[in-house]
Amino acid sequence: MTSRYGLEIRAATATEATGLAELLATAGYAIDARDLAERLVALRQAPATALVALQWGPPSGLVVMHWYPTLEAARPRAQISTLLVSAEDRRQGIGRLLVKAAAQAARVAGCGEMEIMMPPDASALGEFCRATGFAETGSRFTRSLRKQG
Repeated sequence: MTSRYGLEIRAATATEATGLAELLATAGYAIDARDLAERLVALRQAPATALVALQWGPPSGLVVMHWYPTLEAARPRAQISTLLVSAEDRRQGIGRLLVKAAAQAARVAGCGEMEIMMPPDASALGEFCRATGFAETGSRFTRSLRKQG
């Protein structure tokens, strides 16, 4: 999809599952590589995309985005659900390039806007979002769909 100075950004495939599982583990998400490979395949069948940033070695970054119709807008909205850059690769523009590639994918999917959900304690992410053109519009609540026992 995008290539710059040895960095390639393209659709993530099951072959990157091991490296992506390691990257996600550094952010506190323990996902088995085989399960992750299946999830990456499933994302290709959904109104979604997973883009990976690759340099020389394991994945440097990942962005996962879904899009959906809303009542308040004529065009679908894209939502970034995962944006992650490895600790040693931060501050090199990789996150910015992942967001740019995600925005292009959202435009191709016919989306009119893109959003990213931010945990309340993620001030660095907030600064990054403002620097990459996002406007703060509030917060969200989540609820499990499984019975709480």
